[in-house]
This record gives sequence, structure tokens and C-alpha cells, in this order.
Amino acid sequence: MNITINQVLQSYIDPLTASEYAALERSLLAEGCRDALVLWNDVLIDGHNRYAICRQHGIEFKTIQNTSFSSLDDVMLWMIDNHLARRSVSDFQRGVLALRKKEIVAARSPAPVSAADAPEGENAPKPPMSTREEVAKAARLSSNQISQIEKIQKAASPELVEAVRSGTISINAAATVASLPPEEQVAAVAGGKKLLRQAAKEIREQRAATRTPREPKVHVSQDTPETGNEPWADNAAQTPSEAERLRGEIASLKQKVAQLQAENAELNQRIATLIDAS
Repeated sequence: MNITINQVLQSYIDPLTASEYAALERSLLAEGCRDALVLWNDVLIDGHNRYAICRQHGIEFKTIQNTSFSSLDDVMLWMIDNHLARRSVSDFQRGVLALRKKEIVAARSPAPVSAADAPEGENAPKPPMSTREEVAKAARLSSNQISQIEKIQKAASPELVEAVRSGTISINAAATVASLPPEEQVAAVAGGKKLLRQAAKEIREQRAATRTPREPKVHVSQDTPETGNEPWADNAAQTPSEAERLRGEIASLKQKVAQLQAENAELNQRIATLIDAS
């Protein structure tokens, strides 16, 4: 039987861990392949790991055809929905799959109707999966998590993507570390889970330290004549000293940022030393 593996479709499947693959292999060797592999014509669309193990050990398997698809896009959407429904799929992979579904749906949807061309009294219809909220709902994640996954896809090095895919680092922390230059991302990943968490923590602390404090607003009443003796006049008189206090805080924060940056450089040097020694 000629079975074709489509690499794009296969990429929709989160790779099994070594222990998961070994458990599946033991099950197939002991009980055989009880569930049929699903094909679309000669393309395998469900059962990639079972197919690989059965071929390796000469285990017999059955196949069934799914004839409900008219295009490869239909197959992709079916596979995505199939995997999104599985509890074993990680949060990161569900987010990636939901974003892929958004791309496919957007490509298949007709051009959006402008408000001017919409029928009178009706708003222009929005295409499905066009908002981050809809993507998040499909993935059973928050909108913020989808935003973080988008950042990881755009800015993360392959090593950092693999770290979040394998669960070594959380989505939140990976999105933070992705703001580093690629070489620093790779160094942090090489340092393991502890170093990744430390890098994410330091970046958050640096961001918090560089935020400019808001200056307090001075309330001026519009209904009271200005006599110079009103309570708000005293507040206004205190404004210069308050501004000086804030400038002092900013200077202190800048000093802390410089200290954190120096510590970060020292940490990167230690990482490089550990990598060279390994």
C-alpha cells in the first residue's frame, strides 16, 4: 500500500516525548494496531506515530478513507480541529494550531465588505477567526496568551521555541526572553530551566525599573475664585518639591537598571564559560 506523508500536515502534530513514544511502542507490540489509520486518497492524515512504529516492527495495520474533503485546506482544518479537541496537546501547541487555523480561514474567506458597501442598516460582516478573542476561544486560552505566542513565533530563536514546546519554559516567560537578541536567547536556553527563569525575571525587573512614575495631578477648582488661600493652592505650591522627589526616584531607578544590566552581562559571561567547559 502506498501511503504518502505530507510534511506540512505532519508538523501539526506535537512530537511525542521519548517516554510517550516508548509507551505507544509497547502498546502496539503487545496489542497490535487496533485503530485504523486515516487517509485522504494516499495521504496519511491521522496516525503518523502509529504508522512509523508499525513499519519499524512489521505490525499489521488497517486504513480507512475520509472522502469528505475537497481540498488540502479542508484536511488541514480537520486535523487542526482534531488536535485542538485533544487534552494531551499543550497550551503552546493549541495556540499555534489556532493561529494556523486563523491563517487558513482568512485565506479562504472572501474579501471583506466595507461599511460603505454593506446593505443599508447593516454592519459589514466580519470574517470568522478575525479577532484575537476568537482565536483564543478556539485554543481554550486567554487573549494575552495568544498575543504571547504570536510574539514567540515572530521573535524567538528555534532553540527557545523548542524550549517552550517541550515545557522547559512557560509561554509567559518565553515571550519575555524572546525580547533578547537571538544569541542571548540561545545562551539562556543552553543554561537550562533555572537560567531561563532567571533571565525572564531580570528582564521584567528591568522593564519595571525603567517605567517613568506618573506625576500627581494638581486639582484646580473651576468654581472657586483664586485668592491664594484655597487648599488647592497649597498643593500647587508643593508641586516643585514633588517633581524633585520624582526626579530623584527616576535617577535611583536608572542606577538600578545599570546595575541589573551589569549583572546580566556577568551572567551571560558565566553562561558562555559553562558552554565552553561542557
